[in-house]
Amino acid sequence: MTVPARTASARTGPARTGPGSIIRCAGCGYVPGPGDLPFRCPRAGTDDTDHVLTRVLGPGASFPVGDEANPFLRYRALMHSYHAARARGMSDAAYRDLVTSLDTSVARVDGHGFRVTPFSRSRELSDALGFAGDGGVWVKDETGNVAGSHKGRHLMGVLIYLAVMEAVGPVGPESPPGFRARPSLAIASCGNAALAAAVLARAGGWPLTVLVPPGADPGIVGRLRELDATVVACPRADGVSGDPAYHALLRELRSGALPFTTQGPENGLVIEGGQTLGYELVTDLDGGLDHLVVQVGGGALASSCVQALREATQMDALDRMPRIHTVQTTGAHPLELAYKRVRAKLSAAPEPDEIGEVMTYAAEHRSAFMRPWDGEPRSVATGILDDETYDWRAVVDGMLLTGGRPLVVSEDGLVEANRLASARTGIPVDPTGSSGLAGLAELRRQGEIGDHDRVAVLFTGLRRQI
Repeated sequence: MTVPARTASARTGPARTGPGSIIRCAGCGYVPGPGDLPFRCPRAGTDDTDHVLTRVLGPGASFPVGDEANPFLRYRALMHSYHAARARGMSDAAYRDLVTSLDTSVARVDGHGFRVTPFSRSRELSDALGFAGDGGVWVKDETGNVAGSHKGRHLMGVLIYLAVMEAVGPVGPESPPGFRARPSLAIASCGNAALAAAVLARAGGWPLTVLVPPGADPGIVGRLRELDATVVACPRADGVSGDPAYHALLRELRSGALPFTTQGPENGLVIEGGQTLGYELVTDLDGGLDHLVVQVGGGALASSCVQALREATQMDALDRMPRIHTVQTTGAHPLELAYKRVRAKLSAAPEPDEIGEVMTYAAEHRSAFMRPWDGEPRSVATGILDDETYDWRAVVDGMLLTGGRPLVVSEDGLVEANRLASARTGIPVDPTGSSGLAGLAELRRQGEIGDHDRVAVLFTGLRRQI
């Protein structure tokens, strides 16, 4: 196919500048100025381009070998907030103190702060799925993380950046340190992301508005209000496609709220915060990994993992990328449909250059590939029921480049995987959090994962008794 050349942006920059990092829109090339918040590309919503601000590391980046228990300290040299702080005169010790202080505040609200989470081979799951001794299932357990899921990782990265800006501010003649008054943070979620946002906003002393569907779990809504969040129900409107809470979020952002949400197009730094999970996989791997099977709703988790593993490979901390497989439910699988639309434009065995050309084209024609789910999604795995996979492009790219693929699993498969996960590991994971295991079981049934393969799954959310 013929792919048009990328359109130049009004403000573009080099892919890499110096030893730190830059923020650049992966869709149009826009680079925020020193007085701009690096959250949302200002061109988003003005055309059909998939605008996502993305952190790009400089050429001097190396994979950290520290042993700090807090991942935001251990991997700070890979964080844009760290580079921004250092460029504005903050010392390494002062940055560490800032992160430690925030983490202490999180612990006061939620009982504990951020720590590296367990990642190890599950003998019980490996035996149950018929793996050989040198292969098997490695489980990353996020159920004990802040607010009971991985979602806090995404948002802690944003909270740290906001704290840095309040401490030292952007550089520019009209950019005084901090905010004249703290605007509200806003998120569209009714589950783990909302709870994480409420915990972190409370810890940081920020006001928070949570946009939820009318049928949101009353226990979760009650907990959000206990954490001083303002909860707004957003019913669906006839004839309007897409998530009504997400539409409401966009209205809040236009009114001056800051995006404290896990959709990368609305706040690119949430992807960077989530990358700490992928960095931990790399640090704890012993012998490499053949496959990563990851559940997908809005796509921030999978996007974070893909980008973290890719960076680790580029920094020679990982010999090769594992094959990336994604899991959605029959109740909603917009990513799988987008993947098929991209794959239809590729040859049978595409090389990376061809994949790159088609993905560039897809970035400039988003609506031809990623479309809102038709109808209201329903599943026992409520956390992967996003009407759109907002962070779809990096995930599709990761699957294509590694030889992975998207899976759509049945409700029975999700329920059985959750039963197996709980019974064999004792981890109180919810059906969303064990969805990756459902995909792994399907790949085993289809013979696509061998007895000697090493496979990672992510148990991402706690089964709640609210």
